[in-house]
Amino acid sequence: MQKNSISRWQSLVHAVHGFKVVFQETNAKIHLGMAVLAIALGFAMQITRMEWVAICFAIASVIGAEALNTALEKVVNLASPDWHETARQAKDAAAAAVLIFSLGAACVGALIFLPKMLA
Repeated sequence: MQKNSISRWQSLVHAVHGFKVVFQETNAKIHLGMAVLAIALGFAMQITRMEWVAICFAIASVIGAEALNTALEKVVNLASPDWHETARQAKDAAAAAVLIFSLGAACVGALIFLPKMLA
């Protein structure tokens, strides 16, 4: 019987390659920089465990949304190499999702770090 699925190791290799694909994007690099800044601030300001949970979830949400946005853009480009209004709408909707998560992450950061900075 032929094995159709790939090994867990191969899945991990594909995921790591996916990271490389995502972080070739300028916006992903900006999000990664903001994540590093949030982590550095978290250590500097000695945030609580629950604040770390919120920061980690916010970072994962933004980077995950950016990965999905990148994947969708590549698939749309493949399926519709010529300009098409529906393709543009799909890309815009995916970009809007990243913006929504980014604004949510900014709110989390503001709620955690601003009071500490102002104190």
